[in-house]
Amino acid sequence: MTQAPSDTLSRRHGAIRRQLAARELDALVVTSLPNVFYLTNFTGSAAIVVLTADDLFFVTDFRYVAALERTRGTASQCPGLELVRVDRSYDEALAFLLAGVSQGRVGFEAAHLTVARHQWLGSALARGGSGVSLVPTDGVVEQARVRKDPFEIATLREAAARLSAVATHMLQDVQRGRTEREVAWAIEARLRDAGFEKPAFDTIVASGPNAALPHAQPGERRLTEGDLVVLDFGGVYASYCVDLTRTVSIGAPAPRARDVYAAVLEAHDQAIAAVGPGRSRFDIDAAARDTLGRHGLAEVFGHGTGHGLGIEVHEEPRIARRRTETAGSATDGGSRLEQDNADERVAVGMVFTIEPGAYIPGWGGVRIEDDVLVTDDGVDVLTNVTTELIER
Repeated sequence: MTQAPSDTLSRRHGAIRRQLAARELDALVVTSLPNVFYLTNFTGSAAIVVLTADDLFFVTDFRYVAALERTRGTASQCPGLELVRVDRSYDEALAFLLAGVSQGRVGFEAAHLTVARHQWLGSALARGGSGVSLVPTDGVVEQARVRKDPFEIATLREAAARLSAVATHMLQDVQRGRTEREVAWAIEARLRDAGFEKPAFDTIVASGPNAALPHAQPGERRLTEGDLVVLDFGGVYASYCVDLTRTVSIGAPAPRARDVYAAVLEAHDQAIAAVGPGRSRFDIDAAARDTLGRHGLAEVFGHGTGHGLGIEVHEEPRIARRRTETAGSATDGGSRLEQDNADERVAVGMVFTIEPGAYIPGWGGVRIEDDVLVTDDGVDVLTNVTTELIER
């Protein structure tokens, strides 16, 4: 499996350490497994990282010690990693470690540590006479992950090329008479054959009226003459996610199907044309949404125009409408609203989807999705599959 080289990991550590210094934190406890992977290349199911100004402590149990030992001396070895073995429980090991490495402010990932674990950890540190103060943080590592480094961009390019090949070949799997579930299984088999570790999410095959459901689950409905079929699928390659959607027609499309498809394709193209460094993510969304509005389809496009891609299939940035205050909002809603609307500008190195759609109840729907990279010059479309309405 391809993994980030040691010098790339070292640069990531440096970026997080600069964030710790800016926040006046002595250490950061990382419990989110995607963030642990970003910092260490670790792909197991249980680990904690404690990053300080000088050290990276890796807390894990006996299941993964041998695997870590095998990376020593390799190009992807995590630099500066100090192994902390879990004897009884992760929380006990973490409390003991924190008491020894800090007597000050220690950040923890508030979105990834339960209230119960936080309370236990605080009590354990207090009982031991530690001077550690636990400080909630939000998105310290995720903010670094938003702009992909050269290793990540190369990985995502390769993943997108493989996904594009899957999309090209899967068209022969879309045949009248086959069930949605049969087509989904065929797509997922092609993902594995193309070198993907697993699907990035449950494959969507939605035919006829089912295509009006953006997240329809494949069922026993058989593809029928005149159907529009939405095919949304993705894969995990070298731990990175890519995502693609195409809509095809079973037989010759009716005039309404052609019109709706043409409107969604125009919205897709307008949104991609709006992507560039410094552009507002809200304006990119508006480019798609306003286009659909001119075709009378604004009310049947309910989701955002895109989402970030990377270690997770849904990351920042969110290409969506700007949130506004609504009646009945909680008193602390203002801070959450400001947070959701922050970081408006997209930047070089961001990778996200463009996926406008139109979903008409009782009739069906259309979605067209590609993966794009923000470059110095504008935008690079990583996926490469025809956007013409294909008849099967």
